[in-house]
Amino acid sequence: MPVKAKKWILAHHFDGVPKDSDLELVEEELPELQDGEILLEAQALSVDPYMRVFARSALKEGDTIMGSQVGKVIESKSPQHPVGMMLVGSVGWRTHAIVNVNQGPDLLGTPIVVPATPAPGLPVSVNLGVLGMPGATAYFGLLELCQPKAGEVVVVSAAAGAVGSLVGQIAKIKGCTVIGYAGTDEKCKWIKEELGFDHAINYKTRDVAESLKEAAPDGVDCYFDNVGGDFLYTVMRQMNKYGRISVCGAISQYNDNLDNQKSGVFPGILLIVNELRMEGFISTRWLSRWPEAFKEMAAWMKEGKLKYRETTTKGFENMREAFYGMLRGDNTGKAVVNV
Repeated sequence: MPVKAKKWILAHHFDGVPKDSDLELVEEELPELQDGEILLEAQALSVDPYMRVFARSALKEGDTIMGSQVGKVIESKSPQHPVGMMLVGSVGWRTHAIVNVNQGPDLLGTPIVVPATPAPGLPVSVNLGVLGMPGATAYFGLLELCQPKAGEVVVVSAAAGAVGSLVGQIAKIKGCTVIGYAGTDEKCKWIKEELGFDHAINYKTRDVAESLKEAAPDGVDCYFDNVGGDFLYTVMRQMNKYGRISVCGAISQYNDNLDNQKSGVFPGILLIVNELRMEGFISTRWLSRWPEAFKEMAAWMKEGKLKYRETTTKGFENMREAFYGMLRGDNTGKAVVNV
């Protein structure tokens, strides 16, 4: 029997801050399954900053919005994917999706479907956060690129977000002093009192340069950047010799038109004089090692060393509002939508 599905499409390419007319909820009737195909029913869906960035280059108007979800197999013509199996699928903002299990990777290089990581006692949505792409981003972006050493000072921007909150905790596990910047006093209280950051600073009420000198009088060794722009330059000016910068995101610039970005003098002299290393990355570089990261992070969770929080929105019809809120920074921890 044909299945009626709902999906969110890109009605108009974003110009500045996304608005309601850019995203449209539509219905479609799915065809019968062919050999090698499965039918997924969404249980929880992810909204992430990269969706704003990649929409222009990867999507045409009318395309389904990209993104991951945890879905349940409700019909299958693939022996390896029985009915009831839980999968993480890069199938976009859809209530139901037909997936050819032999299909190639998505635009980030992630397989279209992989088995959800078992997490007894935890919601399936952890596969979209701490045991998913954001978790791998935090783990490899910090440990592989920054390579923090015990006793060093690590700064994290957007420190109460899905990635930043994990980065700071991993740095603490490795014996570092951690300074986190977030946008509300409530978020700062969470990362300091519950997550164990050494310093939690509200960048909206404190001058970043002044507060950083106070928190790190001997300078900064590692910076995990989720923000870009002036924030990045400010931290760079206070970095120690041989400091390392992991460039994960630039959310302060995501609503800018990349063709009309302001030009300016990049502080290259700081890279030279202090012999800094700065590298951007996408976590799928280490895709084959994701299970290694999730195994260690799950162990840290069990030991109480790694904590997470989700900001949940109920209802597929509210995907758009959850996306807006995530871009505004309304979420603490991972932003997810439960169907």
